Amino acid sequence: MKFNTKTIHGNQHHDPSTGAVMMPIYQTSTFAQSSPGVHQGYEYSRGANPTRSALEGALASIENGTHGFAFGSGLAATDSVMKMLNPGDEIIAMDDLYGGSYRMFTRIYTKYGLNFHFVDMTNSQNVLDKLTSKTKLIWIETPTNPLMKIVDIQAVCDLVKGKDILVAVDNTFASPYLQNPLDLGADIVMHSATKYLGGHSDVVAGAIIVKNEELAEKVHFQLFAGGGILGPQDSYLVLRGIKTLHVRMQRHCENGRKVAEFLSKHPKIGSVFYPGLESHPNHEVAKRQMKDFGGMVSFNFKSGARKDADQFLENLKVFTLAESLGGVESLANHPTTMTHASIPAEKRAETGITDDLVRLSVGIEDIEDLLEDLKQALG
Repeated sequence: MKFNTKTIHGNQHHDPSTGAVMMPIYQTSTFAQSSPGVHQGYEYSRGANPTRSALEGALASIENGTHGFAFGSGLAATDSVMKMLNPGDEIIAMDDLYGGSYRMFTRIYTKYGLNFHFVDMTNSQNVLDKLTSKTKLIWIETPTNPLMKIVDIQAVCDLVKGKDILVAVDNTFASPYLQNPLDLGADIVMHSATKYLGGHSDVVAGAIIVKNEELAEKVHFQLFAGGGILGPQDSYLVLRGIKTLHVRMQRHCENGRKVAEFLSKHPKIGSVFYPGLESHPNHEVAKRQMKDFGGMVSFNFKSGARKDADQFLENLKVFTLAESLGGVESLANHPTTMTHASIPAEKRAETGITDDLVRLSVGIEDIEDLLEDLKQALG
């Protein structure tokens, strides 16, 4: 089954009790049993719920996995992976990554004995240099948030092949439409399903997909015992979003490319970070492991001045100044004061997240309206 068909039919079935084409919202906490321990596959909605199960089946299908798990947020999904580790374990993580992930790693899990090494994984040698007998997890984000770095997933996976080391990939920026890390050797794929999977800025959700039975049992235990589940209403919204993922992503990619090209030629703009540009240092890797280049574009100003970023963001009319990304509407974000404010200023500076950096989530509006908005906001 091809991807565009999978988004609509992959692991999906008509509701067995009514024949409903769309899975109903099973807004119930518990299920009747005919005798103690005898039931129809569902006991209590923290353990399993038919609406969530339908979403989890769809997640597994579109990521070419065997098991999908739906969480209350992307951070709840990330948290479940961290809880599978033990004190003293070491994690190698991408140096440029979502501020919430960095905050969780450094402010929560370091005090429980986990040790993190943040490296630039665009050079796989940097990963190799940090590998020790205590390394148990490699946490990749690609494309990265907000600098759009590209990590060669297969190259990193090859470094640890045969070792007792898990490789997890935050695939939020790419979505399964553009990239399938499990096919490249990764063990775990994580999504903030709030973003492209939901696609309409109306739900907060997270996802984990794996293709190993033993690993699936561990993730399910964390979900069930930890309780970070996604409710049936939100499961329904993400499931509905997945059904249009392919058509939305096509437009996100088309618009994102044109916005990046426009910005790269504008006299006020310094650097444009978009893997679809041939000037991007990891363009060839992106071409090899991604179907297209997505709708996320970051840039800074030639002046390097924070005031230019502020003025631009205040002048926008079609783009909305707001956190998050991946919805049908175009959003603009100022990482240092918004999504990455929890990362210390010195760490941001070291990574390249400057005060004049702007991140755009390019939506699916008419491209002429988006370009005109950027022109007037820069003028």
